[in-house]
Amino acid sequence: MSDPLSGLPLSSIRVFEAAARLNSFTRAAEELGMTQAAVSWQIKALETRLGLSLFRRLPREVRPTEPGERLSRAATEAITILRRAFAEVTEVDQGVLTVTTLTTLATQWLAPRLGTFQLANPGLAVRLDTSPTIVDLARSNVDVALRSGDGEWPGTEAALLMPSVFVPLCSPVLCATLNLQRPEDLLDAPRVGDEKEWAAWFANAGVTPPTTPATRLRADIQGLEVAAALGGQGIALGSPILFAREIAAGLLTRPFPQTVTLSQGYWIAWPEDRRRSRKIARFRDWLLAEAAADPAIIAAL
Repeated sequence: MSDPLSGLPLSSIRVFEAAARLNSFTRAAEELGMTQAAVSWQIKALETRLGLSLFRRLPREVRPTEPGERLSRAATEAITILRRAFAEVTEVDQGVLTVTTLTTLATQWLAPRLGTFQLANPGLAVRLDTSPTIVDLARSNVDVALRSGDGEWPGTEAALLMPSVFVPLCSPVLCATLNLQRPEDLLDAPRVGDEKEWAAWFANAGVTPPTTPATRLRADIQGLEVAAALGGQGIALGSPILFAREIAAGLLTRPFPQTVTLSQGYWIAWPEDRRRSRKIARFRDWLLAEAAADPAIIAAL
């Protein structure tokens, strides 16, 4: 039986995979550093060799045909495996660990601890990516992700890092000014953050949520909302784990003990096919040990 890959250049498979994944010859050309005409020519040559139409040409995009879809899935998986294999044997890659993480988790919890990891691993540099885009670990060169959710992401394995608990936080001056005595006192207080999250906290505290919004500010990043609370602008829902230092220093106060859980936790995740990568294993083991020893996490469990 003849080899169906015989005579098929890897470059044409790579071009086909990018075009199918992006649904565009133009975007595939941009990703691969080629011209759109070169991409179109390689796809046409591949279709001619296979005797199959791999794409439906639409006015503004291309879509894989049924055989094209089957080949696309296999090509993406194969190229991902090749990319990982080359990355793991490349000395430069072994010297850099790329971590995608939530901004507040990075600034409030991870960054202050990274020094101890780097002292123990002087040959390994850590690069933090705090882009809000959720990175597909199975198709990228990112090594580790720290994210919030249920711990279930395709192509990854994950371990729970810490619970996702939130409490009202404000400056001591504002707490005294408002004379906060009971959870229902927050109904008329200036609040910062998402009204749905506040409604969940009020419900946990046994208080009927307000019918009219009273939030002054809402941000996509928890750290920005708590920064407003630090400045005396209102009461924010924040993590007592991530802001444990500010609470201990008296910069923030936690007027009430009631908490609300907004997700199933913060997790460390890594590609399942790279679980044995030495740099990933070193970082994972160190991070989980740091979390297990954190008094704020222990108190929240």
